[in-house]
Amino acid sequence: WPKTNTNYYKLALVFAGSYLFSITIIHILPELFHNDEHGSWLGVFVLAGFFLQQILEYVSKGIEHGHLHVHEKGHQHLESTAVMAMLALSLHALLEGSMLANGSANHNANTLLLGVLIHKAPEAFALVSVLICELSHKKTLFYLIAFALASPIGLGLSRYLMSSEILSSGFFTFLFALVCGNFLHISTTIVYESSSDHKFNLKKTMVAVSAAAIAVLGEMVM
Repeated sequence: WPKTNTNYYKLALVFAGSYLFSITIIHILPELFHNDEHGSWLGVFVLAGFFLQQILEYVSKGIEHGHLHVHEKGHQHLESTAVMAMLALSLHALLEGSMLANGSANHNANTLLLGVLIHKAPEAFALVSVLICELSHKKTLFYLIAFALASPIGLGLSRYLMSSEILSSGFFTFLFALVCGNFLHISTTIVYESSSDHKFNLKKTMVAVSAAAIAVLGEMVM
């Protein structure tokens, strides 16, 4: 894999992680618990989503939060490793698309969509860094397109199931809680792992605070 200036990449990750964490706290959680009909069960599903993400990251090797995989010359893995990573990421993206459908009626859904898009950019970059080292360029492009379609498919499928009343709104509320737990895990991991030895870094802190401020501003004006 070509040499990469990881400083700018890590700053982009910090921005994405901080923005995602901020909209989870100020947008997703308040909307989720606005109706307390399901009580503490929603909290259980948020917790379940948090640990589900831990399992997905075991399969994907942490690509969800932008881990680059640098290989020495001649170092290869089985193709199945790359495929499993792509499938784990696609499952996560499918859930994110479903959550967008659930929140589409909210007037601040654009904030949530922007958070997902910002998060997907480093995720896709890290995925390609794995695929291109282990697969041909044609297969890499095929798997990348499949990953890119996962969220739109989740969005379309969820809208269809909701409009046709095949699944109740309660199902999507619990799905919303599950993905919220995913977001909490991913965003906090990104911010926590962005600094070597977890030392204080003023530049990264300023980037994180700026991302949080943009999220708050977007929530207020959108």
